[in-house]
Amino acid sequence: MTINWGFIGAGWVAGKGMLPAVTAASNAHLYAVASRDPQRSQALGPELVHETYADLISDPQVDAVYISLANHLHCEWVIRALEAGKHVLCEKPLAMSSDEVRRMIAAAQASDRLLVEAVWSRWHPRFARAVELVHSGAIGQIESITSEFTFTGELENNYRLTPEFGGGSLLDVGPYQVHAWAAFINEIAEFEISDVQRSIGATGIDVTTKFAGTFNSTIHVSALASFEMAEKQSLTISGTAGEIEFLGGQAFTSWNEASSLRVGNVEEHFAAIDPFTVMIESMGERISGTDAWLVSNHDSLRVMEILDQVKAN
Repeated sequence: MTINWGFIGAGWVAGKGMLPAVTAASNAHLYAVASRDPQRSQALGPELVHETYADLISDPQVDAVYISLANHLHCEWVIRALEAGKHVLCEKPLAMSSDEVRRMIAAAQASDRLLVEAVWSRWHPRFARAVELVHSGAIGQIESITSEFTFTGELENNYRLTPEFGGGSLLDVGPYQVHAWAAFINEIAEFEISDVQRSIGATGIDVTTKFAGTFNSTIHVSALASFEMAEKQSLTISGTAGEIEFLGGQAFTSWNEASSLRVGNVEEHFAAIDPFTVMIESMGERISGTDAWLVSNHDSLRVMEILDQVKAN
């Protein structure tokens, strides 16, 4: 079964990440696009350009909708798409708060449609291998997870600089890191924050947030999210019997390039792959009734609950 995708939003990720993935996927077709700029929509090469988001989600030919709008618009358009009977893949963070995520999950359940957060790094084979190793006990009991995702970039006229639009480093690159916590820790019911440090920029957003805490009183975690520090991505999981480290500087955004993992004193290597394509094909398989792994709503909600805790401190 080929899934007809409709894109709401035609920005950088839609054009550079999702378009090649849908084109390469064996079970996907870009049918329609709607955005604020019809020329950008047309540039993605869909069969049809819709003038409004509402027109796109009302189109009976659209099977699934990918949403890449500013963060404050996610909840509204996810729910409207679900209520229109569409499966939804939405950019991270899934919403602005855990309350919004709960509303979105309820809408997905009521409509019997998939709702998936597009944390594409979790579909990467290297990440999946690390999860497999941790859950198999290869490094014993987890003791700590440390990570960093920092970069400096030109964000002028970008929603990421506007607090009311869900801007800031915590909601932009923090979700990758907290999703790693959700992936590696089997039960993350109890989370206590031990430290939050922020640097606030001229527009009122957090340009840097450093945060740390403890799960279940035994697993120590720390993360660094920043728009103002030199580019760096790191992820290390330490256990009672060993350590796993993501090598190569692209711990969360390895994309169409070879990558590697250090497991104790041994390196494992992974061929170049596009995890966007894996994500699209996996969602298409589930829509078609075939079993395939997807980021769970449980993980997305727990991640947002933790981000809410960090924001409140």
